[in-house]
Amino acid sequence: MNKEQILAVDDEDDILELLRYNLTSEGYKVHCASSGEKALKIARTEAIDLTVLDLMLPGIDGLEVARILKSSQETRHISIIMLTAKGEEADIVTGLELGADDYITKPFSTRILLARTKAVIRRKHEEKLGNDAVIKRQGLVIHTGRRDVFLNDKPLELTFTEFQVLNYLAARPGWVFTRSQIVDAVRGESYPVTDRSVDVQIVGLRKKLGSYGKYVETVRGVGYRFRDEET
Repeated sequence: MNKEQILAVDDEDDILELLRYNLTSEGYKVHCASSGEKALKIARTEAIDLTVLDLMLPGIDGLEVARILKSSQETRHISIIMLTAKGEEADIVTGLELGADDYITKPFSTRILLARTKAVIRRKHEEKLGNDAVIKRQGLVIHTGRRDVFLNDKPLELTFTEFQVLNYLAARPGWVFTRSQIVDAVRGESYPVTDRSVDVQIVGLRKKLGSYGKYVETVRGVGYRFRDEET
């Protein structure tokens, strides 16, 4: 059984019950809140690991809740999966920029919800990657410290920025990152990177990865992610 504590936040009782039932069935300890104010109170008093956060909430909305959680030292560790209505691309981008880990569009599949939850929690445990870390994803082997990449046991020649982008995405498969987040992660003083050039780097990466380029997915209106087979 899982030991993680999850905070489910939604102002619709039926959705809140759906979240509570399914997450509890997976072994998580679930706390529920129907407003942003209640969510923040629980986040500050309970040992919450992740919150499934609706964006459309009465009073303090989901984006403001995310901002407050990520700006406080005591709650910034809490992972966030946003629940959002389709077409809210601007809100999705804003939420990811604030520090949300992923998003699910309404109406949603409970199987997708559980898979994404497991993926975010798993990635959270993998966050502390050292310089000697080795990332293995679908035939790719990335030696972070040595900056070596192998594809099906054959060395892959990448530029500095291509390596940075690939390493950043592959270390967190399934997570969606905006172009600005990728820029912040890979930027170096001698290697200027812009939002537009991220697209160029992705094109170059896909070309060098060949058939494996399909794992670097474009999330329309948001950014990119490395495909997680479990989601």
